[in-house]
Amino acid sequence: MHIPDSFIPLAQAIVYWIIALPFIIMSMKWAKNELDEMKVPVLAALAAGIFAIQAMNIPIGMGTSGHMVGAALVAIVFGSPWAGVLVLTVVLLVQGFVFADGGITTMGANILNMSVVSGFIGYYTYLALHRRAGTSIAALGGAWLGLFISAIVCAVQMWIAGTFPLVSGLIAMGTYHLIIGFIGEGLITSVVITTIAKSRPDLLENNFTARPDKHTKEIRA
Repeated sequence: MHIPDSFIPLAQAIVYWIIALPFIIMSMKWAKNELDEMKVPVLAALAAGIFAIQAMNIPIGMGTSGHMVGAALVAIVFGSPWAGVLVLTVVLLVQGFVFADGGITTMGANILNMSVVSGFIGYYTYLALHRRAGTSIAALGGAWLGLFISAIVCAVQMWIAGTFPLVSGLIAMGTYHLIIGFIGEGLITSVVITTIAKSRPDLLENNFTARPDKHTKEIRA
């Protein structure tokens, strides 16, 4: 899902940078207000784990690959999609500038897809499903849907750029990430969140997996 530099014209890539930048700034404000000495190690551990799982690329064709993302997992753990934006932005910056994985000019598009789209859709899908389906199913569904939609957005971006034909691009990206989203992203997120909820619910203090009454009041307010 990392879009290389040559896949999107510079003018279009700049537009994605402009769209992504406010989200990056807001994630930094979230970090300033919410992170403390107890949460920073957890954030760092999640970032390292996401960096590792993203190294496992599955070739899709047409010069692209599929892999897990992890934005929904971070968002659920910290009770905020801004946490997912922050972690994925840092991971993508390191991958792009240090390991040349993904483009530099297209990094705005990659950040938009993998941190913003995947994180926000994954987190709010999790919230919507949680009360009816429970923690494990909600985490699986949120992570799966977030990854799938981000892959679809990626395919549309490359169609706009003239890199992909629309139908075959959607089929390739959508089909692979439907599978990856369930077997990899969804199941891993579900197992991790369920395990944390049972063993260390204090780590989930900012979302209603651990404190449903608090979160319900915040939503109503």
